[in-house]
Amino acid sequence: MTFGGWINLVLSVGFVSTLFIWCIWRVLHEPEHPGQQLAHIEPVEDKQADER
Repeated sequence: MTFGGWINLVLSVGFVSTLFIWCIWRVLHEPEHPGQQLAHIEPVEDKQADER
């Protein structure tokens, strides 16, 4: 492989690996925001519990 090919290989694999590690880091170490919720559970009354 030529020198330019090695440079292209190292840069592309390095970029993708760095991006992957950064994404995993963001998902696992993101601080929780008290006002931000991903899901909402609606309150259910006792008589409606069997209908759902």
